[in-house]
Amino acid sequence: MPTQDSSKINVVGVATVPSKGVRKGQIVNIEECVSAITDCVESAERMAGVGVDSAYISISGEQIASQNSHGLVAIREAEEEISPDDVFRVIEAARAVSLPTSREIIHVLPIEFIVDSQRGIKDPTGMSGVRLETEAHLITGLSPAIKNVTRCVNELGADVSGLVFSGLASAEAVLSETDKELGVILVDIGGGTTSICIFLEGSCVYSAVLPIGAKKITDDIAIGLQISVDGAEKIKHFVSRQKHERGEEEQKIVDEIDLLKLGISEDVKKVSRKTISEGIIRPRLNEIFSMVSNIIKQSGYEGQTPAGVVLTGGGSLTVNCTESCRRVMQLPAKIGTPEGLSGMIEEISTPISAVVVGLVLYGYKRKNEATSGGVKLSGMIKAIPGKQVVGRVVEFIKSFLP
Repeated sequence: MPTQDSSKINVVGVATVPSKGVRKGQIVNIEECVSAITDCVESAERMAGVGVDSAYISISGEQIASQNSHGLVAIREAEEEISPDDVFRVIEAARAVSLPTSREIIHVLPIEFIVDSQRGIKDPTGMSGVRLETEAHLITGLSPAIKNVTRCVNELGADVSGLVFSGLASAEAVLSETDKELGVILVDIGGGTTSICIFLEGSCVYSAVLPIGAKKITDDIAIGLQISVDGAEKIKHFVSRQKHERGEEEQKIVDEIDLLKLGISEDVKKVSRKTISEGIIRPRLNEIFSMVSNIIKQSGYEGQTPAGVVLTGGGSLTVNCTESCRRVMQLPAKIGTPEGLSGMIEEISTPISAVVVGLVLYGYKRKNEATSGGVKLSGMIKAIPGKQVVGRVVEFIKSFLP
């Protein structure tokens, strides 16, 4: 719900639950996924005191693909100004691409409009011309995966107002307009996947998903120390929280980690912080950022992002993450924290919540665009038939996070 400060939304209900039935951004067990969502929504509803009508859902995973497209239409009335209907028609023309029957478009994101060969136009409405073109970025997903996500939410009796690619949702929450205009790379490191978006001159021009995330680091620790995955996760979080420790003498004291003090009962009793951070975590981070770097090179936009890299997602809080990114990608790097909300934000003012905060902001923006009757230049998203009402409660469904 909006606050007196119209630039921010007031959070009235927050809930998180452990992810179940989802692996690397894909639903692998609908029953478990529905159970997790039900627990989460009911908890958020109790806190807020109101029910949930509908939700915007993030979607990610290896099934996500993207491509750029060109649209061209003639202005119907050459003597008249370009209307919102003309803009809609040219975006639809860009949407008309050949796709496999198993794949459908989630987003059509205009990069620029071209009026009678004049390029670089962000909104042509009101301009005069006889030919309108657009360069657009299309994000697609597999139809079965989209149906599975929709079914899980519909099981609750709620409508899906729209699907949003997780990378775009994160960008909505953590990227500034200045970063987008200068040129920036968003890297959202989730549990099982890493989402990438490149922004130039304010528009998303490229996106991709890598099938690797922070859970791989946890697995490395578990294998390296021969301990349980739960124990490895606790160690990873502990070491990451301690990353700001400084001083030689102090460093010697904190280097040895007593697992019993962390509530970890394993055959291994003590481990070296340096061994974990430098010998296990850093090599995997280097691999992730090498993969990201290769994706950027393949995109054709290498060297065009002076704002550098903005890291977000739970994986961005891992020790050595920012340093590894700078070293491997040879770009400035910083951690992006969600902004734009007020109210009960203590739990969500963290990179871990970038996607869910972005979903709220994205949905609210779309609602305002619909109310004003304007063309959704911020990104035409996949709408699912239903009530099409933005939910009254800010619900955070962690089950859909990669």
